[in-house]
Amino acid sequence: MDGDDLAPLDAVIAERDDWKDKAMRLAAEVENIKRRAEREANDARAYAIQRFATSLLGVADNLQRALTAAPQGSVDAGVQGLVTGLEMTEKSLIQAFEANGLTRVAPEPGDRFDPNIHQAMAEQPSTEVQAGTVIQTYQPGYVLFGRTVRPAMVIVAARGSAAAPPGSSVDTQA
Repeated sequence: MDGDDLAPLDAVIAERDDWKDKAMRLAAEVENIKRRAEREANDARAYAIQRFATSLLGVADNLQRALTAAPQGSVDAGVQGLVTGLEMTEKSLIQAFEANGLTRVAPEPGDRFDPNIHQAMAEQPSTEVQAGTVIQTYQPGYVLFGRTVRPAMVIVAARGSAAAPPGSSVDTQA
């Protein structure tokens, strides 16, 4: 057999290899599409309640405002019952949020400012906390499965705040 006799066989082998390569690429593409569809379906399930939850955040805020404004320690049984009812309603709403993956973010004074979940409403000097930390929370934020639905609105300690621990290197330049 000479080289010319093997040419058709070489062509068939090359064509086979080409089809094998195409089949492997298509199988990989199908697998990628399957994974992408699964991920998108999981995201859709996880975030389906986001719009509904966002609309309920105002309810949670108003319950908190009502509790803040309610007279505490009243001797009037009606007022006492109203305050207790508001507390129970707020607790139930927060539990429903948490059961569905919506977590409240309410940083305490001294917590590190995180721009991913906090929104700085103001920056001011502080003798109470370190620079770059939360001084006060105006409004709590909420996170749904790691995604910020509403950032917590906070006041942040300005650079040069005096509460830096001894030995730390706080930048005092503005």
